[in-house]
Amino acid sequence: MSLTSAMLVGFTGIQSNQVTVDTVGDNIANSNTTAFKSQRTLFETLMYRTVSEGSASGPTTGGTLPQQMGNGADVAAIQRNFEQGSLEATGFSEDLAIRGQGFFILEDQSGEQLYTRDGSFRLDENATLVSNGGRPVQVFAADADGNIDTSQLTDLVVPLGSTIPPIATGHVMLEGHLDAAGAVASTGAVLSSQPLGTVSGVAASDATLLADLVDENGVPLFHDGDALRINATKGDVSIPEAGFVVGTDGSSLGDLANFLETVLGINPDGAIPGNSGVFMENGALVVRSNPGEVNAVEMDGGSIRNTTTTTSPPFLFEQISEPVGSSDKTSFTILDSLGNPVEVRMRFVLEERTDAGTTWRYYAESIDDTDLSPILGTGTITFDQNGRFMASASTSLSVDRQGVGSVTPLTFEVDFSSLTGHASPDGASSVRLGEHDGKEEGVLVGYEVAEDGVVTGQYTGEREVVFGQVALATFINEEGLLADGENVYKVGVNSGQPSIIAPETGAAGSIQSGHLEQSNVELAREFINLITASTGITSASRVVRAADDLLQQLLLLAR
Repeated sequence: MSLTSAMLVGFTGIQSNQVTVDTVGDNIANSNTTAFKSQRTLFETLMYRTVSEGSASGPTTGGTLPQQMGNGADVAAIQRNFEQGSLEATGFSEDLAIRGQGFFILEDQSGEQLYTRDGSFRLDENATLVSNGGRPVQVFAADADGNIDTSQLTDLVVPLGSTIPPIATGHVMLEGHLDAAGAVASTGAVLSSQPLGTVSGVAASDATLLADLVDENGVPLFHDGDALRINATKGDVSIPEAGFVVGTDGSSLGDLANFLETVLGINPDGAIPGNSGVFMENGALVVRSNPGEVNAVEMDGGSIRNTTTTTSPPFLFEQISEPVGSSDKTSFTILDSLGNPVEVRMRFVLEERTDAGTTWRYYAESIDDTDLSPILGTGTITFDQNGRFMASASTSLSVDRQGVGSVTPLTFEVDFSSLTGHASPDGASSVRLGEHDGKEEGVLVGYEVAEDGVVTGQYTGEREVVFGQVALATFINEEGLLADGENVYKVGVNSGQPSIIAPETGAAGSIQSGHLEQSNVELAREFINLITASTGITSASRVVRAADDLLQQLLLLAR
């Protein structure tokens, strides 16, 4: 090798180590850059000048080694290190980090996909989730039912402050227990008015006109057009006041009896034991409640008032039979299609106890039912010998909502499967609402991103709607990606095409909401590399200087 070649060789050492200094400088400068991936410089020797290839050993001599002289060093590669950086909690829900492999997908103005590990996202003025550079984050779309479609990507729009309509209740689940040791409901409360007199002196009957009724002094109790107000309680719960106009809503005692049976919510269903209803018996108005204490109707002399005249109370009710039967009641609120609250009351009585278990009957009512009767329906619930729920009948109920503006009727199913029929230590039953699927109108107040990337909008009223799922891109050779500034990468010729998948599937990692990935630069290592590169440059410079000194000596010989 000539002295001139030695200088050139030293020069290649200076050049290659200078690249290391540049790489180290870039790493150190980006030590606080979100999700920055450090690089390292790898060297290789330049081509060799072969003086001799050496020789093989002979019978009496050994072989000779090859004689080769290198022509210096060159940069073989600048390799990017995609090892996971540490995750730091930020407190901002928009910030996302990837734990494991994968890249967020961004879309620029031209529609080209870009890839990044930097999850410092934000919502722009259009409520679209974008990167710091304003590029929309790509997610898998979700349909109206929250089902994710992984076949297409879309922008993620989170319209904070927007509303979603209410959802009418369609399913109600009750929970609790019904005491199996109570008394069977054999009879209901029976009320009777005084014997009613008529102008003709004939005992009153269903056909007797209200205008023909007189008091003990022969004074008419009613006239056509009189307005009656009816008040009562049932199972210690007040029944909403009802009005009856003589001659308009009915003219006879039979009409009034039917009206009372309706507004009092006495269920005349033939499947119910006992002869419940409101009847004329032996000239008196008789109210027979459904079985059980919880169904007992209570009325007195002030329960029916004639508000048109000042006559004495027309009916003086008194209880002639006590109710028998263990019972319980509960009330809960459901929602119609406009989100209006609808109160439902359910009364439970022990109807039968056999060697096979117990049977309870429920009575469902609603004061928000817009027709005259509050009755929604009745059905049975059966338990086995161990108090386990076996079956229920007639579990579909409907509430009339005429004139309210909502869908009518409001129909819902009642699920009794979470009830038990054990004997209670305190001898009491307890039934309560477990849950119902009705939802009030919701206002979007925030969103969250789960580890699997599913984006869920959070609305008031504890409502949630799935907006989509964050998509990730993985590459066979991520080191082949081309960095494009602003913490984004492009597909390179040696990276392979992206595999776009959901987080936590395949090779893709999980999403950490409220976190950012930090730079993976190790400053200690970078300073060591800087010292090593500096030493390499100094050493290569000495080679150049030594060759120069020798050339100067040769020039002196020529003088």
